[in-house]
Amino acid sequence: MHKNNFHGKIPENFADSCSLKSFDIDNNQLEGSLPRSLGNCKDLEILDVGNNNFNDTFPDWLGNLDQLKVLVLRSNRFYGHIDRYFQVTVPSFSRLGVIDISQNEFSGYLPTKFFQDLIAIREKNKNKVKPEYLIDADIDGYYLSLTFTTKGLETEFQKLLTVWMAIDFSNNQFFGEIPKTVGELHSLIALNLSHNSLTGPIPSALGELTQLESLDLSSNKLEGIIPAELKNLIFLEVLNLSHNYLVGPVPRGKQFDTFPNDSYIGNLGLCGFPLSTSCSNNEILKPIPIKDRFIGGFNWKIAMLMGYGCGIVFGISMGYVVFTTGKPGCFIEMIERWERKYVRGKIRRSGGRKEFNFLGGKSLPLS
Repeated sequence: MHKNNFHGKIPENFADSCSLKSFDIDNNQLEGSLPRSLGNCKDLEILDVGNNNFNDTFPDWLGNLDQLKVLVLRSNRFYGHIDRYFQVTVPSFSRLGVIDISQNEFSGYLPTKFFQDLIAIREKNKNKVKPEYLIDADIDGYYLSLTFTTKGLETEFQKLLTVWMAIDFSNNQFFGEIPKTVGELHSLIALNLSHNSLTGPIPSALGELTQLESLDLSSNKLEGIIPAELKNLIFLEVLNLSHNYLVGPVPRGKQFDTFPNDSYIGNLGLCGFPLSTSCSNNEILKPIPIKDRFIGGFNWKIAMLMGYGCGIVFGISMGYVVFTTGKPGCFIEMIERWERKYVRGKIRRSGGRKEFNFLGGKSLPLS
């Protein structure tokens, strides 16, 4: 049912004996909340409700679905603090391998307990002779259509290997530090936490994600150095750390020698290859202080707009007074009096004698 023009709400009538394995309604115009009766579909493996207009909180009740492997909520209006749902005992999402909640309005801290419950991703994959797919595509002509942003590109999957594990929490309002437990998701292939308000350092524990191929932490407020442990990610093809407050030298060797300048752009405290800023042995580059970031990135714009606004209001007001009263001479006389007072003060301080002409008329005699 994906990529149609369905609108309205999903009916709240999934039967107790529901045997759905996949429910894909991506790219429609559906709205409202997800029906709790979806929890009756105990065999559900794939749930994709992305690119609609759902307005709901995080569906933690889906943790009851022991077979759920793919959960896509991207590009809706889901909201709320996810971490609050995992402060008490809840179902675990233990088999979940792909989760995409990007481009919503989720907020709060990243849910540490949720990452701990992702057993399928935490376990290290064992080498298998024959690849296995989510819902065998050869059975009953099943066709999988799953769109996921990875390695900086939006890709549509028609078949999805069971070993392909990905997390996308980008374009939300998460804040706080990245939990170290993320480094325990050993089978993770793609991790995207970009475009949030995450702070603190990049955890060195991310260097334990040895299967990782794509890492995007861009457009946050991360500070500190780039951990040297990230050099352990020998399968990493795409790295994006741009637009943070990182400092120090960019690690060298292995995959880091292949990443372009764009991977680090917007971090004024970074230095070394491939950046044009060289590192000094005696000086460690420091990030812009938080108060200066605020002044430089926000206050000066407000001040400039206020200046423009005041200037426009003053100019219009004076023009209105002059032309409605029909006495521009009074205005000019006021300016000339100010000139004489200002210039005389300047001459006394400088000890010299000069002539000034501000208004383009005759020079003002000064004694």
